Order: sequence, then C-alpha cells, then structure tokens
Amino acid sequence: MRLVGALVLMSLLASGLCACKGDPVKCDQGCRNFASLLYWKKADAEIAAAPADQRDALRKQHLGRFESMVESGIDACVSQCKSAGNTEQIDCLIEAKTADQALACTK
Repeated sequence: MRLVGALVLMSLLASGLCACKGDPVKCDQGCRNFASLLYWKKADAEIAAAPADQRDALRKQHLGRFESMVESGIDACVSQCKSAGNTEQIDCLIEAKTADQALACTK
C-alpha cells in the first residue's frame, strides 16, 4: 500500500501539476514542497498510529523512502513545470504549508 501511495504521488508530480514559467529553481521548490506535504501527511498519520517504541524506526524508514521517491521523480516534475508556464500555480505550491493547501493549488 505504501508503494502505491508513493507511485501515485510521483505520477502526480510528473503529470504537470507543478507549473512555472521556465524557472527551474522555482519549479524544483514547488515540486519538492508538493511532494513533501502530501507524503508526510500520510506518513505522519501512520507514524502517530504506531506503538511509541516503533515510531523512530518508522520515521527513519519513511524518510529514506521519501528521499528516494523524490529524487527519482523530481526531474520529470521540474521538466513539466518549466514547460507549463503557470507561475500562479507554482507560487501557490511554494507557499503551501499543508497538504490540503498544496492540493488546492492544483485545481
């Protein structure tokens, strides 16, 4: 189930949800913030539900998965972002502080 969630997130990142007018730095920021907010919303809930003595190990596992997932999909997201030309959306993704705010940027 975790792998499915990661794959869904990466497909969202690569599907053009991230958008900016050719600025690769802003695109990278928006893509990474979007991925982080969505991933950690679900992961934090799973970690909080785990027994207290397992939380640190689970958080470390999630951190490794998250870093690997982002690095494997960031180039596709940035590429889509640069070609989309939607500066309002990328600014929204950069400024988002919660997963719900990030998702609202994509609508």
